Order: sequence, then C-alpha cells, then structure tokens
Amino acid sequence: QVQLVESGGGLVQAGGSLRLSCAASERTFSSYTMGWFRQAPGKEREFVAAIRWSDGITYYAPSVKGRVTISRDNAKNTVYLQMNSLKPEDTAVYYCAYRSQRTIRTMQNEYDYWGQGTQVTVSS
Repeated sequence: QVQLVESGGGLVQAGGSLRLSCAASERTFSSYTMGWFRQAPGKEREFVAAIRWSDGITYYAPSVKGRVTISRDNAKNTVYLQMNSLKPEDTAVYYCAYRSQRTIRTMQNEYDYWGQGTQVTVSS
C-alpha cells in the first residue's frame, strides 16, 4: 500500500505561481510513474502531468503545457508540480497519483493509488 500526501495548494491571484508537493510513503520499486490530476467543480477529473520515475521522462496535458513543470526528488520520494501563469480556470482540487508501471498513462483508472487532494484556487 502506497500512501500519498499532497501539500502546497492555496489561493493565488491570476498570473501567480504555486508549487504542489506529493510525498510517497514508500518506493516499492523503481519502475513506476507519478501523475497529477485535477478536478474542478462540476467537472470530471482530468490529467495534468506525469513523470516516469526511472528516467524523468514527462508528459503534459495540452491545456497546461508550457505553464506547468512536473519533477521528482528521488531521495525524498516526492514529486512536485510547479504551476506558473495560473488562470482562474486552473481552479480545482489537485490529486497526486501513483501508477505501478513504467509507461505513462493519462487515464485515471490506470493509476493505483491516490492522494487526498489539495485545493488550488486562482482568483481573477
């Protein structure tokens, strides 16, 4: 069982930045993927970004590419989501997710463990 704990959400003005963190309780093996998803009120959860832990390969949703950077710290078992130039439409609960396979996927049902979520609110 992998436990994920997100932090770093909050209220920010449009154009501002936030960095989300997600600490994993353990690293069961090196061939896994970490992802970020978000869910806005009244909308389905959507993929934001993912990183392959073994080599740092990343993939982004088109809606955030260029404004968001996913990264990892091996020593801390932590994945980060740096978000810049935030827009009101980025307002959502952001979830960290763990996929116990090396291939990057964008569908939420391809991920095995989830964090509790952290709220990001961007004011206009």
